[in-house]
Amino acid sequence: ASTLCRGGYAVTLFFTARRGDSTRFAAEYAADYDVVACIGGDGTLSEVLAGLMQLDNPPPVGYFPMGTANDVATTLGLPKNDTVAAARRIVNGIPHPFDVGAFGEKDYFAYIAAFGAFTEVSYATPQDQKKMLGHLAYVLQGMQQLPKIEPIHAVVEYDEGRMEGSFLYGSVSNSTSVAGIVRLPDTMVSLGDGMSELVLVRDPGNVAAFAELVTAVLSESFDSEKLVILHTKKARFRFDSPVAWTRDGEEGGAYTDIEIRNIHSPVNLIF
Repeated sequence: ASTLCRGGYAVTLFFTARRGDSTRFAAEYAADYDVVACIGGDGTLSEVLAGLMQLDNPPPVGYFPMGTANDVATTLGLPKNDTVAAARRIVNGIPHPFDVGAFGEKDYFAYIAAFGAFTEVSYATPQDQKKMLGHLAYVLQGMQQLPKIEPIHAVVEYDEGRMEGSFLYGSVSNSTSVAGIVRLPDTMVSLGDGMSELVLVRDPGNVAAFAELVTAVLSESFDSEKLVILHTKKARFRFDSPVAWTRDGEEGGAYTDIEIRNIHSPVNLIF
């Protein structure tokens, strides 16, 4: 707070006690401030953005990344778990246009909505394990899922076409970092261009092929025929039965039919 005060800001603190508080505070009070800054993980940032989406002219957003994976911070090059450095960035940084994802009719996300293999890891991993083990907690929890990974039949419609198949994973994202483990090339992702990255992993067919695909992705090799990465403004997913989704690492509900849209730069993020 002292760094922000020395930078010319009068600071007001709001303390959250439960899920949804950040959204409510942002919607009710943000219009009265020059900057809204949030302290927490990507889920907290997601909640703040959901609140700001209810305003006609939301103020710029500053971010103190204090979570485990911090994919948004990785993408933006923000200092993690260092409040003083983050405060300096807010004081001296520049507001940049930032796309927000619309999930269905009334929900939003900051950087990713995903289904399939490993997507439930982020919210299923106990918080104390996240704090002690960091990224390793995600990996260990993900390994426990290996025996129960099953392909999901889906029809996916996007800007330029349609595809149908069995997929192990699918996501719509606006980030170069996914779960702090997989990183997309910086040249592939632009945070304020009105386009999202649609990523689909087709069923490799056997354990050996799956292992090869995982190795390729972790080494940032994306030329596998089983891996689809393309740019789109919107995507619609239809499933045979309800499929669970996550939004920014939090539980996002289960759907048989869901449309995801990129809302072009409704907010500005300071970095």
